[in-house]
Amino acid sequence: MYELSAPPRIADISVSAVGRNRLLTGLPPADFALLAPHLAETMLERDAVLAEAAQPIKRVTFPHGGLVSLLGVLPDGNAVDTATIGREGAIGLSAGLGAQLAVSRAVVELPGAAAQISPARLMEAAAQSKAVRDMIVRYGDALLAQVQQSVVCNTVHHVQERLCRWLLQAHDRIEGDTIPLTQEFLSGLLGVQRTTITAICRMLQAEGIIDVRRGRIFIRNLPALTRKSCACYGVVKRLNDQICRGQIGLAQ
Repeated sequence: MYELSAPPRIADISVSAVGRNRLLTGLPPADFALLAPHLAETMLERDAVLAEAAQPIKRVTFPHGGLVSLLGVLPDGNAVDTATIGREGAIGLSAGLGAQLAVSRAVVELPGAAAQISPARLMEAAAQSKAVRDMIVRYGDALLAQVQQSVVCNTVHHVQERLCRWLLQAHDRIEGDTIPLTQEFLSGLLGVQRTTITAICRMLQAEGIIDVRRGRIFIRNLPALTRKSCACYGVVKRLNDQICRGQIGLAQ
């Protein structure tokens, strides 16, 4: 069972150290300066729980790398992936507009660096900066759209298409072509039997698209993997690109 991770020991982060998170990068310098003194650098370790559904948002996290899953938790304790967040987004960002409770569990699937800020400090910056408020609203719109797309995908698309989509989303957030994930992990994330994932991976490997190793999946043919994925991958990718260019949901 996942447990909410304790606040990490972190050091103050300088303005020059931030930049890999696309939401922070997109802020005008004067607006980013409202956040910079209160951002702290940390490492997100695999399986760390950054938020738990219906629990207070203790800190807002801006990943610089790695991958975080938002999970829908079923009554029996099983959890299914509903959205993925990397350097293009943030966890707990709605706290900047006054939200107090998280709406879903957020778990680190691939480790990476991040910047964190307290909800109170983010609220202070949002109260002073329209650009910060716009960032929060835009990303909230994009994240909701991603969750809705995931619901459609999980309902109507074949497991192979969903698996390929997830591998592509993970690939977008890492350096290189090797994804450190097991087939057992992917089966739980997609809510299917491990034997199903194993059979699909063997087929993709036979076609020269991936290479399955112990605890890792190496992507050999990215264009072919993209063709095997459902169209949901492209939809979500465009949403993330648009949010970072400030083209969705601008607050007036």
